[in-house]
Formats: sequence, structure tokens, C-alpha cells
Amino acid sequence: MKRSSRIYFLLTVAIFLACPGLSNAQAEKLGDVIFPTSARSQEAQEHFLRGVKYLHSFGFEEALEAFQTANKIEPDFVLAYWGETLSSNDPLQIERDAESPRKALARLGATPAARIAKASTDLEKGFLTAVEIRFGEGSASERVFAYAEAMERLVAQYPEVTEARAFYSIALLGTVPYISSTWGGESTYIVRIKAGALALEIFNESPNHPGAAHYITHAFDDPIHAPLALKAAKRYARIAPDAAHALHMPSHIFIQHGMWPEVVASNIDSYQAANNLWQQRSGFTDSKRFFNDIRVFHALDWREYAYLQQGDYASARKDIDLVRPVVEMTKVPFMKTGTGHMTARYIIETEQWEKHPVTADTPPAEMFATGMSAIKTGDMATAKQVESRLKALHEEKQGEPITAIFYNEILALIHLKDGQTDEALSRIKTAAEIEVSMGLPSGPVNPIKPAHELYGEILLELNQSEEAAIQFKVSLQRTPNRTRSLLGLARASKDNDRKTARQCYEALLANWKSQTDSPALQEAKRFLSESE
Repeated sequence: MKRSSRIYFLLTVAIFLACPGLSNAQAEKLGDVIFPTSARSQEAQEHFLRGVKYLHSFGFEEALEAFQTANKIEPDFVLAYWGETLSSNDPLQIERDAESPRKALARLGATPAARIAKASTDLEKGFLTAVEIRFGEGSASERVFAYAEAMERLVAQYPEVTEARAFYSIALLGTVPYISSTWGGESTYIVRIKAGALALEIFNESPNHPGAAHYITHAFDDPIHAPLALKAAKRYARIAPDAAHALHMPSHIFIQHGMWPEVVASNIDSYQAANNLWQQRSGFTDSKRFFNDIRVFHALDWREYAYLQQGDYASARKDIDLVRPVVEMTKVPFMKTGTGHMTARYIIETEQWEKHPVTADTPPAEMFATGMSAIKTGDMATAKQVESRLKALHEEKQGEPITAIFYNEILALIHLKDGQTDEALSRIKTAAEIEVSMGLPSGPVNPIKPAHELYGEILLELNQSEEAAIQFKVSLQRTPNRTRSLLGLARASKDNDRKTARQCYEALLANWKSQTDSPALQEAKRFLSESE
């Protein structure tokens, strides 16, 4: 660390030692962050640190409030403007708002050079220079990659500064959406593992750092790498229990291990925290509504999926009802279809077949659920209507994999119903290949009916049990401990691999502890009792 940075670090420590009383901001449980700055007052520094902690846990609304408060206390507090620029966008999503950060910077000074000149230390100049690049000229993609390179240079200059490394880690992860449309694609591995290694280094040095635990969890969020993140995931909710997103994030790794009770528990806590804020929404800015609506929906969406894996259909149905008022009021575009998507998932997972009207505006997942319901109930006219709509969407959205999978899955089921076996197998094989091309899954399965699982079910119906078992095993490698794939593998194995069948039925019973009346449950119990 350069001499000027050491001076300001010692000055900050001296201020805290002189004023040991804890403010409300310090009393929040958000983890531990050391970030020396040129702030002249303890109060401004406290609000700044609160903002940094919330940034690390994607509490963007609270972070923005904290940085703006620090600005009010010290209008020339350069790093408070830096923090404000990072509070308007989720760094792991495609940029939605470049103007708010630019307006924040404009309040600091008229030009990048004028703003950077106001920074008191070379370290602060480095942080500010990086966000000037992030929200400067060029396309969002160009700026995101250039920002990561700027943070890499800052880390090279100050390798001992933890926050430089932490923000470099998330800057790297921020390039992933511009590399691939799917988080688990092979093209993202190098970047994700590099970011995860940085975060692991910080976590080992500072186990209460919120960003370290958070970025480890995102970096290793796929079934291959998830074991590397389990320790951090288990710890993260304890590090920052006052951040709704921190309460949710462990479920990213729990779901990769098929740990359904833990997924439910994480999202019970996350929903409660996010919903408490949502209830106060009358005073929210549009920005705050945007991010917090997502927090509420995200917790319920993931919790519903975990409840379905546990066979707790009543609780899953309640989560659909809980999300309705948020969806009705939200300004977040993708959430407008949230209730329908959760309902479609419910139909597919429970196999309680329901058909809904199909229009030009019906999202693909809802179309697919209605189409599969129609086939299972013998309504082939509705099934072919769905197939026609999915075909049109597929042709309209060339290259969009989810719609392509739904289209091929529905065609496979229609061909199977019509006795066209070769055509059915060709279509479901295509669907499975498209799904593999998307990379490894993250979160609740998408598409809502995994192609390898449906492939296995079709092969079972054709009495090809050994081939079916292969597909169910692939499905379980991609989505560990998934209940419908366990059931499929048990059925495919019970005549020629009773050990595997027993293991799958036992896992099914462990998942479905809350189920009391289900044909599949009785099937598992009967097999296990007969094989004792």
C-alpha cells in the first residue's frame, strides 16, 4: 500500500478508536468489511461501509441510500459517488440503467478528469477510474469487459487491498452474461473459476466478508463445481442475515446438491426479509421497487420448486398465491409472467394435468404445460394447437433454446401418442442435445420439464428400460436428487438393477417425507418392503 493510503487507513482507525459507540448502521448484521477512505468523519465512513456491505449482498436499494447519505454528510466524499454508481444495476444481469450512474458522477464533477482529480489517494483514483470506464463511452458489453480489466490493473497495483480483489471478482462475474446466455456454459468456466478463486482467497483470509461468500456461491453455481462452494454457502446467511439476498443465496448451492429442506429454509427467511420491505413499498422509488420485487419473487419461485421436490404440493400452491400481488403491481417486465410460470411448473411436477387457454401472448412454459396436459388427457386437438403456436415461436425466435426444447418435447409426445416411435425418439433426442448445449443448469430447472427426464419417460413407455435408465442418470447428474428423475430411474432399474432401484426409491421417500397419499409413494414403499 502506498504511503498516502496508509495515512488515510491509520486516520480512519483512529477515528473509530476515538468514537467506540455503535450506530444503527454498524448494528446491522451485514458482515465485516475493511475499506479505508479519505472520509473526514466517522458518520460518513459508517454510511459508506454500510453501502459497501449491501453492495456485496446485492442490497442495491439500501446501498444507494447509504452512499447518498454519506454524500450529504460530506459532499466531496469521492468514494461515496463511486458506490452510488454501482447501486443501480445488478452486476450479474445485462445492464438496464447507465444513466443513473452517469448522473451520480456528474454531481461530482463535469468531466472524468475533473472527478478523478478530486480523489485524495492513488487507490481512490483507481476505484473511480474503473467506474468511469464502466459507465463511460461505448456499448455495455465493451464497458463491462474494460471495467474488469481496469479492476485487474488495480489489484495488480494494490494486491493487499481486499476490496480491490472483491470488486475485481464480481467485475469478472459481471462479464458472464455477455459471454453466454446461460450461466453454466463451458465458455464461462475460465472466468467463473478465476473469480471464484479470488473470492475463496478472501474467504480464507476473512471468513466474515460478505462479498467473498457471495461471489464464491455464484462462481461455482453448477453441479460440477458446487462442492467447492458448500462451506461458503452454509456460512453466508450467518454472515449477513440482515440482507434478504444473502438469506437466499445459499440455496443456489443447496439446490445443486438436491438439499431440499435447506433450499426451503433459505427461502423462507429470504421471503420474509424481502416481503417486510415490500410491505413498505408505498414510499419506494421505482428503482427500489424494481430490485425488491425481484427479491420477493425469487424467494417464492425457488421455494415453490423445492416444495415440489418434497412432494409438499399444498405449500407450493400457497407460494403461487403469495406471488400474485407482487406480480400484479410490479414494473419488472419478466415478472409479469411469474405466476403463470410457477403454475406451469406446478402442473408438470405434480402431474395434476390442467389446460389453460392458449393465445398469442401465452409464454412458452405455460403453453408447454397445457400441451402436455392435453396429451396426457387425450385432447389431441389442444395439443396440436400448442404445437402450432410453439412452432411459430420457435421460427420467430431462432436460436432461443428454451422455446426450441419445448417445441421438440411437445412434438415428441404427439408422435408417441400417434405411434410414430422413430419420430418421437428423434425429437426428444434433439431436445436433449439442445439442453446440453445450454451448459449446466443453475437454479430451478429450465425448461420446466428436463429433456433427459422426458427422454427417459418416453423410453420407459416404449419398454426400453436400460436405455431409459441412462437418460435418467444423465438427468440426475445435471439436477441431483430431482424427484421425478429418481422415480424414473427407480422404475427403469427395478427389473434388472434392484440395488439402484432401491437407492432411488429410498431417496424418493426421503424427499417426500411430507407426502401421505401418492401412487408413486405407495409404489416406492411396496418395492422396498418386497425387496427386504
